Amino acid sequence: MGIAVVGAGGWGKNHVRNYSAMPEADLRYVCDRDEGIRRAMSALYPNVAVVADPQTVLDDAAVSAIVVATHAPSHFEVAECALRARKDVFVEKPLCLSGDEAATLCELAERGGRILMVGHLLLYHPAVERLKGLVDDGELGDVLYVYAQRVNLGVVRRDENAWWSLAPHDISVANYLFGASPEAVSATGSSYLQSERGIEDVVFATLHYPGRRMAHIHVSWLDPHKTRKLTVVGNRKMAVFDDTSPDQKLAVFDKGVEPPATLSYEEGVRIRTGDILIPALKMAEPLRRECLAFLDAVRTRKAPIADGKSGLDVVRALEGGSASLAQGGARIELARGQ
Repeated sequence: MGIAVVGAGGWGKNHVRNYSAMPEADLRYVCDRDEGIRRAMSALYPNVAVVADPQTVLDDAAVSAIVVATHAPSHFEVAECALRARKDVFVEKPLCLSGDEAATLCELAERGGRILMVGHLLLYHPAVERLKGLVDDGELGDVLYVYAQRVNLGVVRRDENAWWSLAPHDISVANYLFGASPEAVSATGSSYLQSERGIEDVVFATLHYPGRRMAHIHVSWLDPHKTRKLTVVGNRKMAVFDDTSPDQKLAVFDKGVEPPATLSYEEGVRIRTGDILIPALKMAEPLRRECLAFLDAVRTRKAPIADGKSGLDVVRALEGGSASLAQGGARIELARGQ
């Protein structure tokens, strides 16, 4: 399967590393406008054509799928050209910087019968896969709410705020676990390091889902801790996904609150505390699993978990969160469907 990676700086080089090592893929091109990056790629991958112009990739009929890992503002332009050239397309997160652009890409992919996949990496994490199974099997009971923290000290970005940089990960997981997209979002935050540019370093957001379910997300690059944790609260059990833990990525808590047998709920509740289960996980690099999922989608023509619609839902939540930030935390209703 002929593959090309457009954008090899930053995270893009990890796509190059994975596809170059996969027997299922024929990495034909690495494309980047930066001469230094091209030199580095040529030295590392001498059997791969390294080019500057994306049109070279689009014109090659031997390339059936393109990975777009360029700077986020260029995602729409590059992905649109690739879809119009009848290529299957993978786009790193976020899919685009506006809901209208994301909807356009979804429409182009559907109309042309193309695969459109988005880099929601955590959906291919073994712990999140197991967590989704627990939710779907009813092990946790009815999921009431989730909350996530994605904080650290740096890297401070100058072209996007912490919301757009960090929150896509946790929004995509919340949507995946709930099996739904949010109906509304409210967000507050502040700019401490780049106040003159209005780039928020810290954001607290609440997403509202059908059935009174909620997801609360805290993102920051101005925090003393490095935390990558998501907690799922069900009415039977609770679970925690901790991506920074070396050996306990997922824990299931047999804890809950129940009304006493002889009293009404208003008169009192009973705390139930049971065992803590650490499921055995067969770990694998999430990016490799994500790359394999893209190849499988291209081969089978079946939509992947992180399809264009999931990317659109995340972008609309991000866009709504930005509007809420600008309005001091106002609740923003989100558009539904394409």
